[in-house]
Amino acid sequence: MERPLVGGVSARGRMEACCSYSTLKAWLPVLSWLPRYNLRWLQMDLIAGLTVGLTTVPQALAYAEVAGLPVQFGLYSAFMGGFIYTLLGTSKDVTLGPTAIMSLLCSSLVGGQPGRAVLLSLLCGVIQAAMALLRLGFLLDFISFPVIKGFTCAAAVTIGFGQVKNILGLKGVPQEFFLQVYYTFYKIPEARVGDVVLGLLCLALLVMLTLMKTSLGPPSDDSPTYSRVASRMVRGIATVRNALVVVAASFVAFSWDAYGYHVFTITGKTSKGLPPFRPPPTTDTTANGTVVTFGEIVEGFGGGLAVIPFMGLLESIAIAKAFASQNDYRIDANQELFAIGLTNIMGSFVSAYPVTGSFGRTAVNSQTGVCTPAGGIVTSVIVLLSLAFLMPAFYYIPKASLAAVIICAVAPMVDYRVVAKMWRICKLDLLPFSVTFLMSFWAVQYGIVGGMAVSGAMLLYNIARPKLKVSDHGVLVMELGSGLSFPATEYLSRIIHTQALQASPPRSVVLDCHHVSTIDYSVVSELSDLLRQFKLRGAVLVFSRLQPSVLQVLLAADLPDLQHTDSVEAALQIELGTRLND
Repeated sequence: MERPLVGGVSARGRMEACCSYSTLKAWLPVLSWLPRYNLRWLQMDLIAGLTVGLTTVPQALAYAEVAGLPVQFGLYSAFMGGFIYTLLGTSKDVTLGPTAIMSLLCSSLVGGQPGRAVLLSLLCGVIQAAMALLRLGFLLDFISFPVIKGFTCAAAVTIGFGQVKNILGLKGVPQEFFLQVYYTFYKIPEARVGDVVLGLLCLALLVMLTLMKTSLGPPSDDSPTYSRVASRMVRGIATVRNALVVVAASFVAFSWDAYGYHVFTITGKTSKGLPPFRPPPTTDTTANGTVVTFGEIVEGFGGGLAVIPFMGLLESIAIAKAFASQNDYRIDANQELFAIGLTNIMGSFVSAYPVTGSFGRTAVNSQTGVCTPAGGIVTSVIVLLSLAFLMPAFYYIPKASLAAVIICAVAPMVDYRVVAKMWRICKLDLLPFSVTFLMSFWAVQYGIVGGMAVSGAMLLYNIARPKLKVSDHGVLVMELGSGLSFPATEYLSRIIHTQALQASPPRSVVLDCHHVSTIDYSVVSELSDLLRQFKLRGAVLVFSRLQPSVLQVLLAADLPDLQHTDSVEAALQIELGTRLND
């Protein structure tokens, strides 16, 4: 007796496919490269992981400031991604951890409350993992490039200007952008000289090292040995510039403090040691002792609970695709969603706030020659060692030096050239870009939603108003320039009525449909009515160059008086024959 078939495949066959080694490799990409792992890969992964680790530690501390959280939360958020992404990631280059944009979004939503930031990480991870399991990665395609660029440019300006107060050593400056701008300038007379001098020196040193790295090309093979060694040394120093600047600034602050001169605003006391592994808090308590329930916290997150997971996924997948294309390999977008989601879920158990892929650290990872995602393990170990042994040293890190690191990290995100490109290529794209850019200064999540709404309206308008080329061959030939769906039915019907049916005498029409690939019930219903109107007025409506799938739908609808041809010329002959018969 044969086993029952499900979708043409036996139940046993489907079970074997689900439990096959290839399916396991799809869910655990580590199995694709681990059997081929070798000593050379290990050497390159160690070097890359160490280099990225030295970049991650100061950036994580700085991004915690952007999120409005104690600096140790930046490190809490920086190590889980390395372990999980090694098992689940499909890009050898991507590094997961705190980023400027996610920190800004987190700050706007949790208001500097660590418990809520950790809970936000759990909720974001659940949403992201659910999207991966349901294969909903395609939803990210509905966020257009102008919206992304408008948001990243506004976020860079917001984050960068938000650090000016730390460069100046100012206190009591509000978080809201417009108030922040006002009070920063208003309080300039209160600026601390030590912070200003140190901050500007750190900025100058970071810019100088960045320029040295970008302008210094790789040494040629025929260069002297000392030239090649010096070049590699300079590039290495420039790569870990953030760590060097923060360490140097901390040493300066410690030296002045040791002599009793408190001229710098320093990070201050931080929690020592590794974070405890525990579930994220599901309730909160206000300063006056009122208990805030889980439902009230989620309600307080509002629309941001949808924006943050989407932006985290979008940022990471865009980075992964860019480096996959650059280094000639492919990624699995849904698997990337799952890796990020699980990272945020597990990160919430070690007091992390939401993380995603970092462009800067991914670029460092790629440039240092990482061979597999295992480089992330080395980076994570360095972060854990910093938490275990270096937290007391972070006491003396000047906030001005962290501000300089953040400003230099986000400055390249202000891509002013993209405005000129949009103006040359498609001026209309400047509309969602401008809406997103301007609204993001009010609230970052509103900027994204506003930009998506404008982009969606533009997309729907193009669907509802397809291009229609009309030419007169004695018979009106109307060529549809794009697909035909229900929002366009009224528009098409109005054009045909105006130019053909309301003419005196009524004119026949050849509808050239070779660009139409899909058709729905609303369109079929409207076409049926048009065929009836043409027959009543003694004219003809002929369909030309229908695609097989569309023709099949029209035939299934059993439209009366349906006439179709393989070419426009044949359709014109049908109309000519109709005239002769008349």
